[in-house]
Amino acid sequence: MSAWGLIPAAGAGERLMMHDGIPKAMRPVAGSAMFVHSLRAFDAVDAIEGAVLVVDELWMEHALSELVKESLRIKLELIGGGPSRQASVTQGLKAVPPTVDAVVVHDAARPLVDPQLVQRVLMALDEADGAVCAVALEDTLKRADDLVVTQTVPRDGLWRAQTPQAFRAAVLRDAHARAREDAFEGTDDAVLVERAGGHVTLVDGDPRNVKITTVGDLALAEMLLEEGAR
Repeated sequence: MSAWGLIPAAGAGERLMMHDGIPKAMRPVAGSAMFVHSLRAFDAVDAIEGAVLVVDELWMEHALSELVKESLRIKLELIGGGPSRQASVTQGLKAVPPTVDAVVVHDAARPLVDPQLVQRVLMALDEADGAVCAVALEDTLKRADDLVVTQTVPRDGLWRAQTPQAFRAAVLRDAHARAREDAFEGTDDAVLVERAGGHVTLVDGDPRNVKITTVGDLALAEMLLEEGAR
């Protein structure tokens, strides 16, 4: 199965925006721009032939300056993003060659992704239209109204979805086309495939594969990446 990666990295990441104005995906983490770590993970998976990096057009030159520092095996396409994450993935799909069988979407905000996670979601496509890395919930969940607890929600069968998420390319393209026609905005690509009738399965994710949202998340990722490099 031929596969390409797709990294939406055009968002500003307002909760992490600092005085320097650098968007989240471009921010240095353990010596490299955040998005570079995801590209390295794709590069380490033999089935991945290329990757599309979707960035804010104002930051394309900066992204290129980071990419020239890397010696990657995979082919790379750099394109401008849309007004939302979903729009950026739709744009990115246009740059994926039509002959590709599978697309692995991974958020640049998860720089701790392990190549094994990419491999796992791809392997799951043997029996599914899509595969999502996820971690089973362990915390007790409370539903509240104005901070007053109204229900303790059973956590059985509940998972925290992560990326990477892999899909059969034709299925993902169709799901995005339907969402655009219906003006539907989803929180991830899997929900688009689900609403289009696709079969999406879960594979074990990694608790370390955190999404960088706050300054504290950034410090944690920096520490974990530096520990892994030793």
